[in-house]
Amino acid sequence: MNTTNRVTTASTPAKTFEAQGAWLLVFALGYLALIADGADVMMYGLTLTRIKDEFALSNVQAGALGSLTLVGMAIGGIFGGWASDRLGRVRVVAWALALFSLGAGMLGFTHNFLEFAVVRFISSLGIGSMVLVTTLVAEYVPTERRSLILGALQTGISAGYIVVIALSNWILPHYGWRTLYYVSALPVLLALAIKFAVREPASWQASRAAARENKRGLVDNRYYLIFSHRQSRTLFILWTLASVFALSGFYGLNNWLPTYLEKELHIKFSAMAGYMIGTYVVAFAGKIIAGWLGDRWSRRGVYVLGCMGAALFLPVIIFWHTRENIVYLMFFFGFMYGVPLGTIGTFMSESFATSIRGTAVGGSYNLGRFCSGAAPVVIGYLATQFSIGIGFLVVGAVFFLSGVTALFIPDRLHDTQR
Repeated sequence: MNTTNRVTTASTPAKTFEAQGAWLLVFALGYLALIADGADVMMYGLTLTRIKDEFALSNVQAGALGSLTLVGMAIGGIFGGWASDRLGRVRVVAWALALFSLGAGMLGFTHNFLEFAVVRFISSLGIGSMVLVTTLVAEYVPTERRSLILGALQTGISAGYIVVIALSNWILPHYGWRTLYYVSALPVLLALAIKFAVREPASWQASRAAARENKRGLVDNRYYLIFSHRQSRTLFILWTLASVFALSGFYGLNNWLPTYLEKELHIKFSAMAGYMIGTYVVAFAGKIIAGWLGDRWSRRGVYVLGCMGAALFLPVIIFWHTRENIVYLMFFFGFMYGVPLGTIGTFMSESFATSIRGTAVGGSYNLGRFCSGAAPVVIGYLATQFSIGIGFLVVGAVFFLSGVTALFIPDRLHDTQR
């Protein structure tokens, strides 16, 4: 009797340590994957001016390349979300990371608009499934710290922005834009590490086991499960709308912000890189504070305030910037920009049950990406007719609408570890 008690007592700390070590490993690898994701997304904006000059692209064509990327991401993410429920989160994340890394490297070998567009579309199919990194980590981390940890995870995207901005400041002037894309193939090694070092989450394994036991025709169809249940159907639609608005803002801004600073504010490339690094460093703080507040207050409340704060501050930058205050304005905006990104992963993951989480999150988020594909083209058109700054006013409007939509989404519906 006593022996049994001693064994049980001794084994509990060991199991706790093993569980903690597992989620820390998943967090670390997921963080590196999001660095690669963020670097890839930012890279196009940083190389856009040089690609436009070499390929003789119009503003609309340049915007179309950004939009094509978003369409590919949407298609890949929708399929990847479905596949992650069927085949596993780890397998899909690893293959997606390998696809977009190798595809990004191949962009350095393109020589015209069509070649670049085709390769970029194929590689973007993998980028779309990177949203599942958040789902994977969410199914590992402790419930009481989930929002903080996922907020910290989202800083990986900002870290990716900073890494590629720093690299571009060194590589672009000396080696050209192609070399930057060659370097971007390196994360394929990370894909191998994820594939062989990470096990599928226990909640996913339990969900698959239950599905095998209760398999009955249409019930195995994840979209049928989503749309046959009123609450999950409503949440899927709301998250699709919130994603359309938010991602139109994020991708429209990321595609055109470097060009805006360089061409309309007449900031030299080296100084522009410093401004952007500072902005995304401050976004780190925004994401982590948002995650902390999400645990202690409300995922929804933090997301809504972040969206509306970013929306209301963009016009301040457009109309009231000067050479003296632009640094402070950019830094404050970077903080507000980071807040919704710091809580969206937890907020969205907890909206759906484990059995449909990958499909629902991947589907709604990437339908949003698909629709947001128009944003870079719209900003490109407005830049041609008026200015990029006018296009950024539209970005502010869609950020605000995402916050309004999120008001109708309940908080903390499902524990991602069950």
